[in-house]
Amino acid sequence: MAELLRPFAESRPDQAALTDERGVTSWGELNARADRLAGALRGLGLRAGDTIAVHSGNRREYFELMCAAGHIGLRYVLVNWHWTADELRYVLTDSGSRALFSEAAFGDVAAEAADGLDLAARVAVGGAVPGFAPYEEFLAGGPDGEPADQVMGYPMMYTSGTTGRPKGVTRKLVTAGAPLDTAVLIGDVFAEILRIPEGGRSLLVGPVYHSAQWLFSHIFLLRGRPVVMRRSFDAAETLRLIDEHAITNVHLVPTQFVRLLRLEEAARAAFDGSSLRAVWHGAAPCSPEVKRRMIDWLGPIVYEYYGSTEASVNSVISSAEWLERPGSVGRPLPTTEVRVLREDGTPAAPREPGTLWFRYTSGDDVEYWGDRDKTRSIHRPDGLFTTGDIGYLDEDGYLYLADRAIDMIISGGVNIYPAEIEGVLITHPAVRDVAVFGVPDEEFGEQVKAAVELADGFAPSGALAGELVAHCRAALAGYKAPRSVDFVDAMPRTPTGKLYKRVLRDPYWKDHARRI
Repeated sequence: MAELLRPFAESRPDQAALTDERGVTSWGELNARADRLAGALRGLGLRAGDTIAVHSGNRREYFELMCAAGHIGLRYVLVNWHWTADELRYVLTDSGSRALFSEAAFGDVAAEAADGLDLAARVAVGGAVPGFAPYEEFLAGGPDGEPADQVMGYPMMYTSGTTGRPKGVTRKLVTAGAPLDTAVLIGDVFAEILRIPEGGRSLLVGPVYHSAQWLFSHIFLLRGRPVVMRRSFDAAETLRLIDEHAITNVHLVPTQFVRLLRLEEAARAAFDGSSLRAVWHGAAPCSPEVKRRMIDWLGPIVYEYYGSTEASVNSVISSAEWLERPGSVGRPLPTTEVRVLREDGTPAAPREPGTLWFRYTSGDDVEYWGDRDKTRSIHRPDGLFTTGDIGYLDEDGYLYLADRAIDMIISGGVNIYPAEIEGVLITHPAVRDVAVFGVPDEEFGEQVKAAVELADGFAPSGALAGELVAHCRAALAGYKAPRSVDFVDAMPRTPTGKLYKRVLRDPYWKDHARRI
């Protein structure tokens, strides 16, 4: 048996381990299919340390592949299925992937990306793709029985590529080929930190290729928590799934909070939600007003974490703590050292914003795959590393985020943090989504611009733009209020909630020598 699945395959072989729109896979079936897949992968000549890529939406086969690769030491690249053929080809080449598993829905992109590459296998999941072997046929070619010499495989996520090509993120200590006990330790530690109960059940309504969604689903699957998943997020369906499957934990992003809160009152009133133990959010700034409304609705089970693809989970905060310290993302975990440094490298005072720098007490560290210069650029000589976030610590050691350095607006020499303004604008009933950024200003260097995606029932107008600016002025200092508002049909966000702000900002800077 696959060792990490053994306890659950033996104790509850017929109970559901994975559920998606197409059906259910039991623990016994998951174990048997993971064993056979592991054998089929080894049949390609793959050994510990080799790499495969998974290019698919959320589905049970995705988790089968991660389980199989995770038991024989393979590095598995979780591909953003929104990427173009050029972007996919770059990642396949950069990562050194030896095999590509692609969902048939994205088969045209996969076929174009893989054309001419030296791959040991091209496999289509959930349908036919010319030149690709069917997934079930590939799986059936594997031998029966437990794979020998099981060691831990591990995912490699690529950053979203908001500037330049995406970069593969790896870790110094947690690498493919580590003992399987490492996976057990990771799962148990995070289950305790993130309040995931034994016997719990996870709901996945964001793409599993995102590091947080992977952590909140797959890592806990390996510790016995079944996963119910959907390909995309639907607010009303999410409430139904929580009640129907007695979901105990779910990871959401702030845009999903907003859509849940905007459901008709009857849909929200019909929701029981008594099975929930933890509703986690992160990955993007959340408006304080939105968060308060979620806590009022769901109770003190709304938790927030601060982390990133590079930096994992750095801090967590409960509802009670957050209500005492609105805007905080919590105290740093005991395993993470957080420093706030000024531009000259000296420590910032309490509540003084500066660049956030991190170091792990375990000696672990972050590296960019195949890019020593990029890795060096985010490190200080003393070993601290940064993701470019700006924030501060209060007198009690609670961490607050201001923004990312690349997003900060400098107007008349004053630093303005867009996240603060976005948090006010999103509370206006006309606003479905919002982005704030700096555009050129002859006098002040930059001025504040807001791009707004309107909610249903609202139409763009000068009067509405003025109303939105006044809404900001009522809550913030006047210099922070947008000088102008653009109305857009749809915000350029990834499914994980990350905003491609450069798509909105860059056109304003194209004729200028500098860009901020």
